[in-house]
Amino acid sequence: MNRILVVSPNWLGDAVFSTPVYRALRDAYPSALIAALAVPRVGPVLALCPFIDEVISYDEEGADRPLLKKRALVSRLKEKKFDAVFILRHSLSRTFLLWLAGIPVRVGFGRGLSRRILTHIVDEGGLETLHRSDAYLRVVESFGCRVMDRRYGLDVPGTVRKQARDFLVARGLSSGEDYVVLNTGGNWDLKQWPEEHFSRLAVWFTRHEGLKVVLPGAKKDIERARRISRAVGEGAIVVAGETCLDRLAAIFQDARVVVSADSGPLHLASSVGAKVIALFGPTHPLITGPRGRGPAVVIHKDVGCNKAACYYLECPDNQCMKRIEVEDVILAYEKLES
Repeated sequence: MNRILVVSPNWLGDAVFSTPVYRALRDAYPSALIAALAVPRVGPVLALCPFIDEVISYDEEGADRPLLKKRALVSRLKEKKFDAVFILRHSLSRTFLLWLAGIPVRVGFGRGLSRRILTHIVDEGGLETLHRSDAYLRVVESFGCRVMDRRYGLDVPGTVRKQARDFLVARGLSSGEDYVVLNTGGNWDLKQWPEEHFSRLAVWFTRHEGLKVVLPGAKKDIERARRISRAVGEGAIVVAGETCLDRLAAIFQDARVVVSADSGPLHLASSVGAKVIALFGPTHPLITGPRGRGPAVVIHKDVGCNKAACYYLECPDNQCMKRIEVEDVILAYEKLES
């Protein structure tokens, strides 16, 4: 095969989990062009994957929702003359578009009507017990690709790392000064560690270790980051709402350690080789634990209801996250530093 397309998952963490797929394809087809079809929000992350030659944007729920836009995408894919497409998550609408684009080999998980338009159907048995990366790798393994490295990894250009350091220096970090990153946000509230715990940990890092604390996040996390910053004083740098994904990856890569709940930023940090302390509560590390280049310590307290991944979003007390103490994170940090 000379031209290969991969349909990416839509979420940041899952996009990172999918990067070993591109490595496996590159190992199997060293001279092939490998492209990713992805929603705009994960495009900048996939652009950091050294095994991807091109990222094709497809904003299915936004700019590309009108029928004319979908027809334009089909025409564009036809022009690229892909030999095969690997669809990492089931999607009838995308599978149909790829069939219209005339891609002769279409590999993916088949359900319902999609089974009729896929040329190779991937077995879904046992997926719920696999790490998410392994679930995505099954798509290419089912086609005969050998997987020699299941870790995920992204490469941040040196120019972006310099821009990130200059960005932090402009906000109060001294040139060459070490710092830690506390990622306080999450895509749903039950995965978040209590704000007061983050505040106590931030104070410990600044006063006991003499380290600046960088507080990233989305726009919705700005007020939380500011409250934690006020608890710390001059040792905190709030960058929530200000960082694009490649700059955030660079900030993670040069940090002494990154502390985060299970989230896309956690896996972004792990992918660039940062030391990470991963705080797990309702989700399970066997399914979505860090698998990047850097060392990781996972903290997961068994409170009974989280022996398997729990998605009970109306949980009244969130004990699985509250049970993780600040002292647990400090011990994890000391372990990583030893």
